[in-house]
Amino acid sequence: MFCHRIIPCLDCDLAVPQGRVVKGIEFKRIRYAGAPWRLAKRYYEEGADEIVFLDITASHERRETMTKVIERTSENVFVPLTVGGGIRTIGDARKVFNAGADKVAINTAAIKNPNLISELAKYFGSQACVVAIDAKSRSVSSPKKAGDKIVIKTPRGFCWYECSIYGGRKFTGVDAIRWALEAERRGAGEIMLTSMDKDGTTEGYDISLTRTVSEKLSIPVIASGGCGNPKHMLEVFKRTQASAALAASIFHYETYGIKEVKEYLAKRRIAIRPE
Repeated sequence: MFCHRIIPCLDCDLAVPQGRVVKGIEFKRIRYAGAPWRLAKRYYEEGADEIVFLDITASHERRETMTKVIERTSENVFVPLTVGGGIRTIGDARKVFNAGADKVAINTAAIKNPNLISELAKYFGSQACVVAIDAKSRSVSSPKKAGDKIVIKTPRGFCWYECSIYGGRKFTGVDAIRWALEAERRGAGEIMLTSMDKDGTTEGYDISLTRTVSEKLSIPVIASGGCGNPKHMLEVFKRTQASAALAASIFHYETYGIKEVKEYLAKRRIAIRPE
């Protein structure tokens, strides 16, 4: 039986020893949230289906990702761990897997070298290769004005979505929807789709973007960016084909607990994994 997944996301800043979890709004206005391994252990005990770690400065700083944090986390956390940030080669991925990760998420390196997706899928299996897409809406007056971009109608009007890299610091001109389709063709096993417009706002997921991508792809899509309460997860599961909902702020600051969210969804007949 298919079950939707609830996935806490830990954005990690390794500027301090052992790292810290932070959360921003629209990839800015960063706020401290806690120690990564402590939060991960709490989420595991509360019933998280998976946990995502994103080293938010690794690609920008051109350094390796957080193997020490993953090693410490995997000692006490026994759900799938996805790790992203600074993974540019098969060797980088192997180090993360050896530290205890189950999947790797790639964004900047995948756009700069799309063959990396196929290589990861070949060596570790598609199920271990997640392509992360950080998408920013770009308004247009009509679809004809966007050239070859895929334009969708949203509550704000017509727009296409542009991919960003280096943790949202640089825009690429790449169409996020077309890129998701290409990532699937190249062997990605999952897409982690983050709306930069919604990120950290707690105003709800970008339904238009998530629905479009999840309907066009046959691989799972993780909805990310904007979750502020359980109703937002209910909405994204009912109105799109997203297979998982990722959230950060509501869990980090204990606005809602994972058990509470799961009970809310189960009562409304959303298939979820048991705790």
